[in-house]
Amino acid sequence: MIAGNRTINYLRISVTDRCNFRCRYCVPSSPFSVIKHKKIARYEEILRITRLGCELGITKVRITGGEPFVRKGIFSFLEQLCQLDALQDISITTNGALLTREKIKSLIQMGIHRLNFSLDTLDPVKFAAITNRDRFHRVWDSIMAAHTLGISPIKINAVALKGFNDDEICAIAGLTLKYPFHIRFIEYMPMGDSDIERQQQILTREIQDKIESTLGPLIPMEKEYNDGPAKKFKLADAQGVVGFITPISSHFCSECNRLRLTSRGNLRPCLLNDYEQDILTPLRAGASDQELKSIIESSLTHKPLFHSLNDPKVKNIPISHMNSIGG
Repeated sequence: MIAGNRTINYLRISVTDRCNFRCRYCVPSSPFSVIKHKKIARYEEILRITRLGCELGITKVRITGGEPFVRKGIFSFLEQLCQLDALQDISITTNGALLTREKIKSLIQMGIHRLNFSLDTLDPVKFAAITNRDRFHRVWDSIMAAHTLGISPIKINAVALKGFNDDEICAIAGLTLKYPFHIRFIEYMPMGDSDIERQQQILTREIQDKIESTLGPLIPMEKEYNDGPAKKFKLADAQGVVGFITPISSHFCSECNRLRLTSRGNLRPCLLNDYEQDILTPLRAGASDQELKSIIESSLTHKPLFHSLNDPKVKNIPISHMNSIGG
């Protein structure tokens, strides 16, 4: 599929808006309600949309939430997803708190060898403060279990925030000296009514300076096939990779190859734009495969060439919250 001059071959699927964490930058600060079960896309509906996406050129899928492992039946769904021959790459983003060694073994047996973990701090007290859950050691045990079982690459996403984890940036990056992890620092994206202030945002240049002043030069790495938007670097003699995802300081819209399917069955061509196109209602109303393919293709005509999240003149930031989109 083509959107502008971009080939779209990557579908991010949010299977639920529910999560066992309440991360301050992800869920609304004000009271909110989760989506009713009947409005959430059923697994068979997600599989049909994904199959049609594959027929249009989708080759890579990432499963997200909320937290995907809170949804019942997720392993049966993943097993069916892995049977779609057109998919060359299936990965999962998780907070890791619900994963066990046996569950990770099941993922590997299905053919899933890539996991992204969200981990913003190595301090259990700070972890509880940002997630509102005392689960640091459970998450770290999941990461280490995935490592010992051969999951590769293991990517660890950290949102850098002033006054919270800016004093840990070198410690987090330093994990790559001991482990073959891909540590990715993500610039905070001010979306919705988050509990995080825009002033807490740290841009990539400052993060890089902190790392290089303590750990040494960051050596640029070339992108590989199926790489995401992260700019990759390596510390001398490191086993792993340090990456930076820069939606604010240097947006990568011209390279974006993604389409999102939200948990309520909407196609969202841009994370940082609130436009969504409903595909679930027509599907439930009996739309044919060709009609659904037309909806998928139509949604991509609304994929913008750039976002305006870092433009101080633009007051209307996206009102959607990460837990409802899938990140």
